[in-house]
Amino acid sequence: MPIPIDTDPSVTELAERTRQLVRDVVIPVETETGGRVHDGPEKVRRRLQDAAREAGLLAPHVGREWGGLGLNTLGQAVVFEEAGYSLLGPLALNIAAPDEGNMHLLEKVATQEQKRRYLAPLAAGDIRSCFAMTEPAPGAGSDPSALTTTATPVPGGWRIDGRKWFISGARGAGFAICMARTSGAPGDRGGATMFLVDTDRPGMTIERDIDTLDEGLFAGHSEIVFDGCVVGDDQVLGEVDRGFEYAQVRLAPARLTHCMRWLGLARRAQDIALERASTREAFGSRLAELGMVQQQLADSEIDIAASRALIHDTARVLDSGARGAQESAIAKTFVAEAVGRVVDRSVQICGALGISSDVPLSRFLREVRAFRIYDGPSETHRWAIARRAVSRHARRREETAT
Repeated sequence: MPIPIDTDPSVTELAERTRQLVRDVVIPVETETGGRVHDGPEKVRRRLQDAAREAGLLAPHVGREWGGLGLNTLGQAVVFEEAGYSLLGPLALNIAAPDEGNMHLLEKVATQEQKRRYLAPLAAGDIRSCFAMTEPAPGAGSDPSALTTTATPVPGGWRIDGRKWFISGARGAGFAICMARTSGAPGDRGGATMFLVDTDRPGMTIERDIDTLDEGLFAGHSEIVFDGCVVGDDQVLGEVDRGFEYAQVRLAPARLTHCMRWLGLARRAQDIALERASTREAFGSRLAELGMVQQQLADSEIDIAASRALIHDTARVLDSGARGAQESAIAKTFVAEAVGRVVDRSVQICGALGISSDVPLSRFLREVRAFRIYDGPSETHRWAIARRAVSRHARRREETAT
């Protein structure tokens, strides 16, 4: 994998150790499980994270004060791509969604006491978490302002009522970060608050696990009901009514880390296709010597290189302290679709082998398809990208006119 010339040598060394861990430990476990961990096999998670801990690779994105390695966003891009070479690599390093994004949010927003109670054990892999924002229609989804779950003041705290669904990792999680409306009405751009809810709290119930196309995310996706779930004032994450603002703290980096991880899997798919094209003979020559196959391989190389460039450029923007909303939206849209193209081409090059269980490509194809939907579907990001571009153009016209 090409590494940026401005990368710290220590990051390069971490990437190499990650590559070795994935090759020697993680891929064999992926083969054993078929990459399916949606039913949350704790022994698998513990086994992988113990190996990463022993290798000094656990939670590389978290600050050293809280048990991590303190990588900046560009450093994460290099290491996360290597971890993503296997479906289970992110789980091993404790950088999988939703825990990775929740750790980032807690480090930025939580109080010191909340960090000790939630961030430290989450970074250590002692507990897991979930992020409870998405709701069934007409509630919050691509438009978070449609939030319908409410939190009303009660003596000493808040009562949460509402329904959430497609909450990744909820089954077996130790706590949820729940978005609830504390003022205003659905459709208002403000009025949301984040709450830290221990999952054994009365009034919080996992109603069902949702059967989905993807099966590689630990513990899958669940539907949750909050019915009179009371939490204390000390469970408010950040400040009341600033939840949508804090969501942006989490979402822009989280979109990018998804891209980092899936880019690693696209590389794996391309490597499988290259091996097949280099060894399979048909029509008197190797597949790699046929023009149509060469075009597919070349297009995948282009998609991988372009995706990496977008990821690294966006990482630098975020590391500068800028919000990076436009850059992360562009990266998420392009990479989500590019990864899908790479995996699809790899299946096509491998032919019947590609849709069999003899190679993991059909599993990859199922997993990466969902990437175009979660953390904002491509259509929503394109709408936002265009709006920002039009607004920028309008400002320039005004400046030129004056």
